[in-house]
Amino acid sequence: MPQDDFPSSGALVARFQAVETWIFDLDNTLYPPHSDLWPKVDQKITHYIGNLLGVDGLTARAIQKYYYQVHGTTLNGLMKEHAIDPHAFLDFVHDIDRSSLPPDARLGDAIAALPGRKFIFTNGSVRHAEETIRQLGIDGLFDGIFDIVASDFHPKPARRTYERFLATFGITPVSAAMFEDIPRNLEVPAELGMRTVLVIPGAAGDHKEEWERYVEHGPGAFGIRFDHVTADLPQFLDRLRWALAVPAA
Repeated sequence: MPQDDFPSSGALVARFQAVETWIFDLDNTLYPPHSDLWPKVDQKITHYIGNLLGVDGLTARAIQKYYYQVHGTTLNGLMKEHAIDPHAFLDFVHDIDRSSLPPDARLGDAIAALPGRKFIFTNGSVRHAEETIRQLGIDGLFDGIFDIVASDFHPKPARRTYERFLATFGITPVSAAMFEDIPRNLEVPAELGMRTVLVIPGAAGDHKEEWERYVEHGPGAFGIRFDHVTADLPQFLDRLRWALAVPAA
């Protein structure tokens, strides 16, 4: 099974020429999946749980990943099981050093060239999104950010969260495309009629949990249809940019 697909310009035009809204997940999507940003956040979550429950690192890590798998996010699990303050949690886990993330002018140019509106739809916080895209040098390109607070702390892949996002910004799903690194988070968008693009890691490695790794399990393991799969978001958007600039035959 190929790790990346290379559709023709004609195929890209056929699938994307009616798209008016471009929706991007943040973590491991707008920045490369092999970046050290998410491991930094992941480690802070482990520390938070260890401090909250007074347990060692291994125990905290096991609790963290259990809540993530069962509740969609670790935060959701902590809110349900321990009634934590979600705002304090978000402030703590997103207080990281982003200086290792280089600016990505190629990504910025490709996003800027897409016709229509662009949004970030994340299970993280607005602050985390704003600071991350500023580091990437792509701030100012988006029409809005919808975060876990805006979703009333109901994370993707909850259907009501997508519906709330769409209603907030007046988005028609059949004229939208979504880019996301977690397969289960593309199930509802596909059902709603969005174009879906799964962003996967390249050869540099994968920080995901074993059970959610697309490259190892393939699409059949998730039962979800993706229109495209790419290991290089800037390259995919660049190809899409030029395809849409050419009139369809």
